[in-house]
Amino acid sequence: MICDNVSSHKTDAVQSFLADHTNVSIHYTPTYSSWLNQLENWFARIQRDVITRGVFTSTRDLDKKLLRYIRQYNKQAAPLKWKYSDPTRRIRCNSSGSMD
Repeated sequence: MICDNVSSHKTDAVQSFLADHTNVSIHYTPTYSSWLNQLENWFARIQRDVITRGVFTSTRDLDKKLLRYIRQYNKQAAPLKWKYSDPTRRIRCNSSGSMD
């Protein structure tokens, strides 16, 4: 399983689950990495554009419609450009350790 580094993925309940299910392991993304967000965005597009309210007569039909969507999307694909445009909104710690 691939997860980001939020604390909810590191709770005692998660650790207990992992101890009980030794065939499952978690791989954490680097802090502040954005590639996982891009994957989530891609799957959200597929969910919204293909799966939601879709009618599929079989798994083969679903597969065909997903691949058609991907081929069509790839004809116009462009890289996402991430931009942090407002540095005044950054979260900063003051010298006492509290958040501003």
